[in-house]
Amino acid sequence: MKHILTALLLSVTLSALGQASVAYYPFNNIVTVSTNPNRVAWLDARLQTNTVFGSLSTTLCPMVNVVRKTQVNYYTGLGVRFNFLNGLDNRSALEGYSLHVGVRAQVPFVPPLRVAFELAPYSRKDFKTGNLQSFLGLVYQFQKRR
Repeated sequence: MKHILTALLLSVTLSALGQASVAYYPFNNIVTVSTNPNRVAWLDARLQTNTVFGSLSTTLCPMVNVVRKTQVNYYTGLGVRFNFLNGLDNRSALEGYSLHVGVRAQVPFVPPLRVAFELAPYSRKDFKTGNLQSFLGLVYQFQKRR
């Protein structure tokens, strides 16, 4: 399982050299790297950055654009959250699941910059507890050189 996650994160990182995006959600302390979010389907890898050893939650979210326009994209997708530090306590690396619904809107005077807003109901892996997460952040979308 650890090797699969490493391969997925590596592929997302390598795609950042092309047309991809990097986002930061300051209120949630999350950094994301995404494949090309202008495509119909894309992958978003999220890393929690507020602590080093307490929780290194990583969420993989395959997303689908529902509406794509030049200035704004509306998308949805499922997320799976992992924490490989749980293995130190003999706990499962799988933490839970989420459903993301969001929008990324282009900032008119800075074309590669976007504002992102998401709502994401989250549930633990046993579906006994959950919460409604909201994300507000900035996205920088890399453009291919022509």
